[in-house]
Amino acid sequence: MSVSNLAKQRGEILDEIMRFHREQLPKTMREVSFENVRAMASVAPPPADLYTAVTSPGVALIAECKKASPSKGLLVKNYDPVKLARAYVKAGARAISVLTDGRHFQGSLEHLRDVKEAVGSKIPVLRKDFIFHPYQVYEARAAGADAILLIAAVLGPGDMKELLTLARQLGMQVLVEVHTEAELAQVLPLEPRIIGVNNRNLQTFEVDFENTARLRQLIPAATAVVGESGLKTAEDVKAMQAIGVDAILVGETLVKSKDVYQAARTMVMAGRP
Repeated sequence: MSVSNLAKQRGEILDEIMRFHREQLPKTMREVSFENVRAMASVAPPPADLYTAVTSPGVALIAECKKASPSKGLLVKNYDPVKLARAYVKAGARAISVLTDGRHFQGSLEHLRDVKEAVGSKIPVLRKDFIFHPYQVYEARAAGADAILLIAAVLGPGDMKELLTLARQLGMQVLVEVHTEAELAQVLPLEPRIIGVNNRNLQTFEVDFENTARLRQLIPAATAVVGESGLKTAEDVKAMQAIGVDAILVGETLVKSKDVYQAARTMVMAGRP
């Protein structure tokens, strides 16, 4: 189910998504206790290193398994995240992102588990979801995630620090996503190793291609930078490369393409040094 038309009109998409997740989490925690999910996380295999994957020479491709979106609805009818992930890896993607939000993106943790099992221990897999509670971090690790997404737009400084610290304790990398200078200023004191700059405003879902260029100049050189959203062509990849981006995260363009392998391969080759 996508967000309401009223939320789209008012530019409140992210707010509506977060309200749902905050209401849903207690139900999830009653089904699988905090103690159990923490125990499962403790016996998960060691995580692969997303930072190393995205800081190799050139512009790395983080290819995304994504069935639907709140703004565009269903993207793929016969969605097979394992088939997608295998095509991405064959094409040269250095990491895989998996949407696990069920209501708005039609994803699941089962998709992530299946993808991780399919791509193996060397390819990092990112859990992309709306994470705001420690339970979700343990849940991601238990499912095999090597890294998680934390969105500055939905987390205060205290919550961001707590979740970032916990992920590090579990050996996971964190893609800290920002959209504005204010959000970037909020997260920089926490010294994240990977920052994603989202070209899409998460309230209105409109895309501003210059956003990454503006914020890249404010991010320390040692921090890996990932350009996110709205990237469709080889020229877009080269533009990201020109402004010093280490990696790109691409979903919709790939899953909607007639030839997923070729679409991913085109972006991988465009990002070669």
